[in-house]
Amino acid sequence: MTFSPAAASTISQFFKDTKTSPEEYDIVYTGDLGRVGTELLYELMDKEGYNLRCRHADCGNIIFSVDKQDVHAGGSGCGCSASVLASFVMHRFEENQFENILFVSTGALLSPTSSLQGESIPGIAHLLNIKK
Repeated sequence: MTFSPAAASTISQFFKDTKTSPEEYDIVYTGDLGRVGTELLYELMDKEGYNLRCRHADCGNIIFSVDKQDVHAGGSGCGCSASVLASFVMHRFEENQFENILFVSTGALLSPTSSLQGESIPGIAHLLNIKK
């Protein structure tokens, strides 16, 4: 399961609502799309007219090494997001390396009732615009 469609929808809608573009941010973080989901995110954003390739980093790709670890398409979106935000990202703000970022945490709306009824599990994405 990939949460790329939810991330792409949230990010592109934010750009439209705020009349901004990826170039106006130091970086756009997602977590955790993994290698597969990251490529899908780029394709979906290209269709919306936004190029994220030079301004994007994925929390799962920061934590895990696909070449050295058996992580397949990634890890836990909430776990990767929280770990990277609380350490790596906030530290870079303290060091004045960042002034304005987008942080998009991805995950699933899990419902025992829906799962037991064989329903799909919707992917979600929450966006934070963090400024110094």
